[in-house]
Amino acid sequence: MKSLTIKGSKRESVGKKATKALRNAGSVPCVLYGGGEPLHFSADERQFKNLVYTPETHTVMIALEDGSKHEAIMQDIQFHPVSDQILHVDFFRLFPDKEVTVSVPVKTEGVAPGIIKGGALSLNLKKLKVRAIPTNLPDAITISVDKLDLGGKVYVSEIRTDAYKLMHPDNVVIVQVKMSRAAMKSVSEEVATEAAPAEEAPAAE
Repeated sequence: MKSLTIKGSKRESVGKKATKALRNAGSVPCVLYGGGEPLHFSADERQFKNLVYTPETHTVMIALEDGSKHEAIMQDIQFHPVSDQILHVDFFRLFPDKEVTVSVPVKTEGVAPGIIKGGALSLNLKKLKVRAIPTNLPDAITISVDKLDLGGKVYVSEIRTDAYKLMHPDNVVIVQVKMSRAAMKSVSEEVATEAAPAEEAPAAE
């Protein structure tokens, strides 16, 4: 999984007044959990652009002014209800030998035969929850749709792997080719034609 670096400074004061001053200065109050006491720090809001405003999932290297570095993943984020300003971010510390659960984007590749016949590709789950040690976390889960005909589906059970755990039931549909009205009409007409009795030849006089 790709990693981004966030440069920050430890917070000496975590009161409301100090927090408001940070936000007014364009910084975001943050907390790093896991592995002992929570670590309070702040970082320039502009650094969060490539972490927050993207469909991709990243791990984060938090680099503080004192020279310490902490590998983490974003756990929660709060926005201002009107201005959409980032108000607060929670991170969870990563450890090489400990599994963590994250949401990973789903991508499709190929062309489904069902689409050529008038169907519509429907991505039911844009992200999947994955549990693994940090080094096994995928950037994305890519699913081939080359064999999906009209009504075809790809289930969670079909993409399981030993590299990571998918935190969804086997019978959950991830992507499918739904039949459009035009496709349904075409199929109905074909069925009706095949089922219609052949006209009897006129009897010889």
